[in-house]
Amino acid sequence: MKPIYVIGHRNPDTDSICSAIAYAHLKHLKGENAVPARCGQVNAETKFALDYFKMECPLLVSDFYPRVKDIAIEKTVVVHQHDTLRRLGEIMREYDLKSVPVTDSQGVLVGIVTVSDLAQRYFQELGMQDLADMRVRYRDIIHAVDGKVLTGDTPDKFIEGAVKIAAGSVDTIKERVKNNDIVLVGDRHEATLLVCLEQDISCLVITGEGNVPDSVINKGKERNIYVMTTPYDTYTAARLVNQCVPVRRIMHESPVTFKPLQLLNDIKETMHSTNYRNYPVVENGKLIGLVSRDSLHVEKERVILVDHNERSQAVEGIEDVKIIEIIDHHRLGGIQTSEPIYTHQEPVGCTATIIANMYRRRGFDIPREIAGLLLSAIISDTVLFKSPTCTDYDKETAERLAKIAEVNIEEYGLEMLKAGSGIGDMTPAEIVKNDMKEFVIGDYRIMVSQISVMDTKEVMDLEDELIASMKNICEKDSFDMSLVMVTNIIEEATTLLFAGSPKTLIAEAFGKGADGTHIFLPGVMSRKKQIIPPLSEAVKQIKPE
Repeated sequence: MKPIYVIGHRNPDTDSICSAIAYAHLKHLKGENAVPARCGQVNAETKFALDYFKMECPLLVSDFYPRVKDIAIEKTVVVHQHDTLRRLGEIMREYDLKSVPVTDSQGVLVGIVTVSDLAQRYFQELGMQDLADMRVRYRDIIHAVDGKVLTGDTPDKFIEGAVKIAAGSVDTIKERVKNNDIVLVGDRHEATLLVCLEQDISCLVITGEGNVPDSVINKGKERNIYVMTTPYDTYTAARLVNQCVPVRRIMHESPVTFKPLQLLNDIKETMHSTNYRNYPVVENGKLIGLVSRDSLHVEKERVILVDHNERSQAVEGIEDVKIIEIIDHHRLGGIQTSEPIYTHQEPVGCTATIIANMYRRRGFDIPREIAGLLLSAIISDTVLFKSPTCTDYDKETAERLAKIAEVNIEEYGLEMLKAGSGIGDMTPAEIVKNDMKEFVIGDYRIMVSQISVMDTKEVMDLEDELIASMKNICEKDSFDMSLVMVTNIIEEATTLLFAGSPKTLIAEAFGKGADGTHIFLPGVMSRKKQIIPPLSEAVKQIKPE
């Protein structure tokens, strides 16, 4: 069975990453195949925690849109571009195929050939002399007519002359048969066979049963001419020789192909606009297999959401998965599921608090490294217990985890927060997108980012660039407003940058003038408790611009 993905929100913070790891581990203890995942890069603070406790970063999942690789790709036999039509027919008959991919000697797809292509070739009135220009080898002739070679030893040599049927008088044969021709003859009279050889042909195919005179065999050896017999009559042998045409002469050279990472929605559109039975799947030019309209059903990925429950914050493609659980500590955000699921939400400061106590209630010990990550998440979300979101339950859980993790909460917490504070070499665009979450409040679509610092000035020195980037995001991604919380963890205060409209929403929510591009909010540290609720109330009071 496919694994269960445990994943947090976009632009993941420490809680989102660490809770995914811890809950996936708890699922493993219960015998379930769970994989921790993330939908974004880890920040400096989270990296510090992962490195400190020697834990790997979760699997990066950019989206859950179903792709070609997620459906049944059928393995198939192939033909080489130089294989004959007879070989193609044998393969189609043996495996009951309607189409066959064509590859070169390196396994690279060069075309595809169908039953209708083969039928069309059969009904074409092409003269046998056409084979002279098709790079047919003598071994192809031998194979096609089930030939018994009496003389000749260069099977890989290409045919140079035309293919003729020797019939009629000796004079007629002399007139029609030319140098290097391949001659089919049903007349076993010695004189007829010898006169054919005397024309310096390259190959003599004697049809029907019976013996070949020694004089003919000797003449063939003397002139270095292929002489072979076939059990088929001349008419049948002629048809079989015509099947020596290489597959490349009738194949479609530019078939519609798909790649493993292509979205199913995209290939469905392509299939709708074309009418092929099968479509090759290739990677780096090499054939992987075939897909058809009948193979488009895909088993949905099973996903557990942690630290969020709003569609706008979830990984792209969430509508194409089967959500089986939600573990969160935020407001209900309206994600819809097709059937009842297990949800666990508590009004605490951190998702990790909930998960840590799930271990205890279910009778599982928490390993040191998992305890360390859970503790890191609580410290991060509560800003070392200074955030108004912090509860006594968070503190009690953190103290218990610190003992297991063998760290001093205050010392480790300050070290971790310091590692994650500041902007380092982040660009204005990266600062604006740091820990970014999207909210739909009333009729407004608002993004709220947050960056924790110990020196507000280093961020505010970039105010003009930040506002420009925020306006760009509003325009590009159709947000009404963009807010960036610059939270000083030492001063326990936030400078709130804002762009977009209506600015009256900011004034109404926080009771401050909104003529500029930022306001100072002492004591504000929590997006969840101190930014979103006032905005939600303010929306009710103002009229849309």
